[in-house]
Amino acid sequence: MNHFSGFSMKILVRNLDRLVTDAEVLDLFKAYGKVDSCVVVKDAKTGKSKGFGFVEMSNPREAIKAVKGLNTLKVKGSGIKVKVAEDKA
Repeated sequence: MNHFSGFSMKILVRNLDRLVTDAEVLDLFKAYGKVDSCVVVKDAKTGKSKGFGFVEMSNPREAIKAVKGLNTLKVKGSGIKVKVAEDKA
């Protein structure tokens, strides 16, 4: 039995321009493989982007390729920072 079947890799995306949408981030990552979830974190009061988000990909190989391929990519003039999110134990 494969214990990783329900496992997905969480990726932190920082330094996003405040106007970048969930759909735009999703499109960037879809080029690398299957995306399970994608969310740009928004301020609860204003609904505006906080400039970072999370992407989950179930294939670790695709996730690592996405991290390497997208880190420092310029999106709307800002170089985004992409890395595997550390689990808060």
